[in-house]
Amino acid sequence: MNTYEPVMGLEVHVELNTKSKMFCRCSADYFGKGPNTHTCPVCLGLPGSLPFINKEAINKCIQIGLALNCEVSEKSLFERKNYFYPDLPKGYQISQYRWPLCINGKITLENRKVIRINRVHQEEDTGKLTHQGGETLIDFNRSGVPLVEIVTEPDFREVKEIRDYAKKLQQLLRYLGVSNADMEKGDMRLEANVSVRQVQSSKFKVQNELPKYRIELKNINSFRFMVAAVEYEIKRQIKALEKGEKLAQETRGWDEDKKCTYLQRSKEEAHDYRYFPEPDLPELIIDSQNIKKTRDSLPELPWDKSKRYESELEIKKADAQILTDPKELADFFEAVLEHGKKHGVGVKEIANYLINKRVDINSVLPTQIIEDIKGKKVGVIGDKEELEKIAKEVIDENPNLVIVYREGKTTVIMVLVGAVMKKTLGKADAAKVREILVELLNDPGV
Repeated sequence: MNTYEPVMGLEVHVELNTKSKMFCRCSADYFGKGPNTHTCPVCLGLPGSLPFINKEAINKCIQIGLALNCEVSEKSLFERKNYFYPDLPKGYQISQYRWPLCINGKITLENRKVIRINRVHQEEDTGKLTHQGGETLIDFNRSGVPLVEIVTEPDFREVKEIRDYAKKLQQLLRYLGVSNADMEKGDMRLEANVSVRQVQSSKFKVQNELPKYRIELKNINSFRFMVAAVEYEIKRQIKALEKGEKLAQETRGWDEDKKCTYLQRSKEEAHDYRYFPEPDLPELIIDSQNIKKTRDSLPELPWDKSKRYESELEIKKADAQILTDPKELADFFEAVLEHGKKHGVGVKEIANYLINKRVDINSVLPTQIIEDIKGKKVGVIGDKEELEKIAKEVIDENPNLVIVYREGKTTVIMVLVGAVMKKTLGKADAAKVREILVELLNDPGV
C-alpha cells in the first residue's frame, strides 16, 4: 500500500514597528486610522516620486537575520518585482530576490529538529483590499510599510512542526522588539508551500528528492487556521494523486467557514515577475563592524533565557518556558527575584507563585509579590477619595511622565503606581491605584 509524506516550507511576512514607512516619511502606524490618510506620492506610486531607504528598517531586518543564525550579506540590492494587482499602486513591489540581506540561517524546534532558513530579506507591504458586496475598496495606508520576509527550506514533515516554528518565530520577534507580531492586526502573516511525495518504505526514502509541484497557501493570519489549512491540503493532494491526477503549481486560500482551501490563481515562477535592479535605490553596503555591533547588542533570546533558568535557577523546563513567554513576564520575574534575594524568598517560591496565581503583571509591583509570599499583613488603604488625592499629588510631581503617557507610552503608568505605593508605605491596592491613575490621566482637565 502506498504511503505519502508531506514536504513543506514556510514563508512568514513580518511588518516592522518603525515610525515611518520603508521608502518614504509617511507614518507606519496605520492600524485603525482612516483609509488613505497615511499616504504620499511615493507610497501611492505617483510618477516622478523617488524612494529612499529607511535605515532603521534595515537594522531591524539584520537583527532578525542574526538572531536566526544567518550570514549578513555585506552587499545586497533592492529589485523591482513586477506584477499588476489593485493593491500595488506602482505596478511593482520593491523587494530583494537575487541579493537578499540575510541568508543561510537556522532555528531549532522543540523536537530538536533544525529548520534551515533560506533567506531573511527586506521589502515593502502592499495596500489592503476590502470586499463589500459587489465592490472592492482599497486602503493604501499599509502600502510601503517595512516588511521582512523569512523563508525556510522545505524541511517540515509534520504539521505540528509548522505551528512550533511559527510560534517560536513570533516569540523571537517580540523579544527583539522589531515587531508586535500581532496576527489579528496583520503584523505577522503565514504562507505555507505544501507538496506530498510517495514513500514506498522508510528504508528507501530519498531525502533530497522534491516533488515537481508545490501548492502555496496564501496570507493566513492565525496558527489555528494554518494548521487546519495544511492538514486539509495534505489530504486533498493525496486523494488527487491516488486518483491519478497530476498536480500543478497553484496559489490557494483558506475558507474558514467551509473548512477547505480554494484556488486563487496559478502559481507564478520567479521569471514571471521580471525582476531587475531598482534604478532609484543604491546598493546596500553593510560594514562588518556594524554587523558585529548589531550582533553584540542583541538581547538574550527566549530559548537561551529558558535554558539559563533551568541550569542556573534549577527551574523545571516547562516552568522556565512559561516564565519566558512573554518577555514582559520574564522581566517581571527577574525583578521579583531581585527583591526576593533581599528578603530571603527563594526562586522556586517566586516561580510557583507567578505560575500558579496567574499574576497580572500590569497591576502589581514586584515588592507586593514578595510581601504576599512572606504573608505580611498590612492595613490596606481602600478609600477612593484618599487614593485620588495621593494620585493627583504624584501626577503634579511628575509632569514629564504625564506627557510621555499621553503621547502613547502607557507603560510609564507603573512608575506612577510605584510612586503612589511609596507614599502609602505599600498600604494601597495597586490595581485600584492603577485604575484611578488611568482615569485621572485620561481626564484633560487634570
